[in-house]
Amino acid sequence: MRERVLVATGSQVLVFDRGRGVIEVATGLDGVAPTGLCADPHLLSGAWCCTHRRGVFRSVDAGDTWTRSGLDGERLMVVTGSPARRDRLWAGVEMSAVWRSDDAGRTWHRTADLEALASSHEWAFPPRPDTHHVRWIACHPTDADHLWVAVEAGALVSTSDGGRTWIDRVAGGPYDTHECALHPDAPEMLRVAAGDGYFESRDAGRTWSSPMVGLEVGYLRSVAIDPGDPDTVVVSAATHAHAAYVAGRSNGRVYRRVGEGTWGRVEGWPDPAHTIAPLLTAGRRAGELWAADERGVHCSTDGGSSWQQVADFETEVSHLRGLAVVAAG
Repeated sequence: MRERVLVATGSQVLVFDRGRGVIEVATGLDGVAPTGLCADPHLLSGAWCCTHRRGVFRSVDAGDTWTRSGLDGERLMVVTGSPARRDRLWAGVEMSAVWRSDDAGRTWHRTADLEALASSHEWAFPPRPDTHHVRWIACHPTDADHLWVAVEAGALVSTSDGGRTWIDRVAGGPYDTHECALHPDAPEMLRVAAGDGYFESRDAGRTWSSPMVGLEVGYLRSVAIDPGDPDTVVVSAATHAHAAYVAGRSNGRVYRRVGEGTWGRVEGWPDPAHTIAPLLTAGRRAGELWAADERGVHCSTDGGSSWQQVADFETEVSHLRGLAVVAAG
């Protein structure tokens, strides 16, 4: 099966078919504002897209077509599928809350109130300090009831009972989590890209460290782990928030770390300079990683040591919302 890379922008989902070498606009998402993407962990050609007020959409044909899957009217920020249980989905919204579906989006119910947590009075999204939202959801690879939820900004919280109760942030952990990555061979090891730096936990989030040696900047956007090596991690970063996301005023870059070593900046990225901090995601084979920035789609086959731009966007894209890799027949 050939690969397809789905990229959500602020106005559409682009589908890059590597076998055909073309980028097309996904159909069935007309007029929606995508806010997140994820691949279906149980269907190679499956994907989910969440939108601003238009609900969740599902594709079973590698992004060719999309159908509605509930939560219309919610201001959705992220959707993810559980690798541990087929048809279980999680969605995060603004104001911060988590929704759960156990039937592939046919029905949804809201989990316990996140805002009942003690730290919630400190949560605020800096551009709009009167609000906050769930930015990221990371699922345990074998325990369907265990997940970690990033509130932007203010906390990384967790549940071990499917959202019936929530565990508040812990001392020393990330405050402004943007993404949290896990590897199926090391499910207790959490890797976090945050606005306040890089964090990792070896005990499922009970304690944290922040190895930053080699990182020249402290605002991290995205994180991915080599599918073939849980000790190889790649992050994207910038000097500050405004330099991470908007094309034309950015200074994004990519760093790589192996084991307990120091971070090293990936040579040749960005080229040219002043690109956004890219979105990152793991591929399906050892060493395979994918990235997207305003220029196009990039691929690494050596665990992030080197990258090749494999597709050019027809026009410059900004405000990237999601990145997912699926398989087409």
